[in-house]
Amino acid sequence: MIFRYTDLDPRKKAFVFELDNVLYPAQDYFFQVYYLFAAFVGHTEQWDSKAMITTMVDAYHEQGEEAVFETVQKKYSLETRYQENFKRLLNTAHVPLKLLLYQQMLDLLQQIVVDRKQIFILTNGNPQQQLNKIKHIEWNGLENYLVCYFADEIKPKPEPDALHHILSVHNLQRRDLMMIGNHTNDELCAQAAGVDYANLYDFIR
Repeated sequence: MIFRYTDLDPRKKAFVFELDNVLYPAQDYFFQVYYLFAAFVGHTEQWDSKAMITTMVDAYHEQGEEAVFETVQKKYSLETRYQENFKRLLNTAHVPLKLLLYQQMLDLLQQIVVDRKQIFILTNGNPQQQLNKIKHIEWNGLENYLVCYFADEIKPKPEPDALHHILSVHNLQRRDLMMIGNHTNDELCAQAAGVDYANLYDFIR
């Protein structure tokens, strides 16, 4: 069964979303960063940037985002100085293409706004990088209705501190809130705070 907005408890006053792989596919951001990095290194070293991009994308799929630089560094014997370039791009890159929301999540967000409910983004990860992703998403006008919190500035999920902060600042009760995520950290955070939780895949198939 796929949830739609009309299936949710109408008494909810607010919804909290993780960002990566909940509102949009995170790889859409990372792959553009890899393209920019490989183009930079390829131009500087006169190497094949397309082959480097393939290496980085494969590492992302097989080992995860954290392993990408180490993999490409070993394969190409990259100088350590390139790691700073890579980190800078990850956090501040102006990616060439807008990041698109999952269609089902766009529909859900629009329905929440029409129903005059509150929308919060509570995301783990480097705040500078997460903010950069948010700036590059095509929100279709929804940006005016979002309130964003970076859990790492309070305490990363699964700790419930950031969720408690949202409840307190916005004068909400636990029963008023639903959290939507896709990771164990999200679910444990919701459980610890005593708020209802739904997985991304309750809405997307």
